[in-house]
Amino acid sequence: MSIFKKAFFMGEISDFINHIKYENRYSNHTLTAYNKDITAFRDFLDEEFPEAEIDKTEPYMIRSWMVKLSESGMKAVSINRKITSLRSFFRFLEKKNAIKSNPASLINPMRKSKTLPVYVEEEKMDFLFDEVDFGSEYKGLLDRVLIELLYSTGMRLSELTGLKNHDVDFYNRSIKVLGKRNKERVIPLTDNMINQLRKYMAARDREFGGARDDNYIFLTPTGRKIYNKFVYRRINNYLGMVTTLTKKSPHVIRHSFATHMLNKGADLNAIKEILGHSSLAATQIYTHNSIEKLKSVYKQAHPKA
Repeated sequence: MSIFKKAFFMGEISDFINHIKYENRYSNHTLTAYNKDITAFRDFLDEEFPEAEIDKTEPYMIRSWMVKLSESGMKAVSINRKITSLRSFFRFLEKKNAIKSNPASLINPMRKSKTLPVYVEEEKMDFLFDEVDFGSEYKGLLDRVLIELLYSTGMRLSELTGLKNHDVDFYNRSIKVLGKRNKERVIPLTDNMINQLRKYMAARDREFGGARDDNYIFLTPTGRKIYNKFVYRRINNYLGMVTTLTKKSPHVIRHSFATHMLNKGADLNAIKEILGHSSLAATQIYTHNSIEKLKSVYKQAHPKA
């Protein structure tokens, strides 16, 4: 690419960045990312297609860049972001009649590799409830019932912290949660979970009496409604006693619930309803963990494996 072409290309990039800065009011972080992505593509053209001009950029040139980025180890999500930058840049040039068509509009995004849900093994969850001493004080009872309820229902953290007294139906052994998009669902509770809730609520009433918030089920040791960070810290602390997983969050317990249910033969549609997923596709990711477990068992047990 000649010095003249390179300077012209840089001028168009500068015009584009100014356009999205003042017209779209993008943040400085986004402006920097767009500038970096488009300049990197210009440098790639300079190296691989030195005769290419800005109005002669072809889709195969962009695909070649994608291949090079992928071979360097860059993840699909990062590559797709760079293509988005290029698509916007060429759309800008198309609108100002600097090019006839947008070559990036013909590029399909790369498929993102699915990350399997992280979960705690069943025996480790059993060890947590059977062997770890939570204590008999209010704080210990609270910690235990929070973890048990998450593991028994697979509910989300935000659903847990929003639970109110009237959400528990002791007679029908169920609990009502308010999920995403304000969709309510009812989750069945085991006899053990019902007993744990009764035990905790009795301790809560003794601890705070009338000086508590009557609306919410779970209160911190200081009498406040529980909040996300409080629950996260408690979960992280207890999971750290039984697992070496890097992630030790409430969502890991949700993943553990779904995976263990599936491993025990639960119907996928039933798990979908309990988790509050809007589509079965979101629930199907747990089948991958089950398949991996099946492969592991096969390799260990089959004489020809």
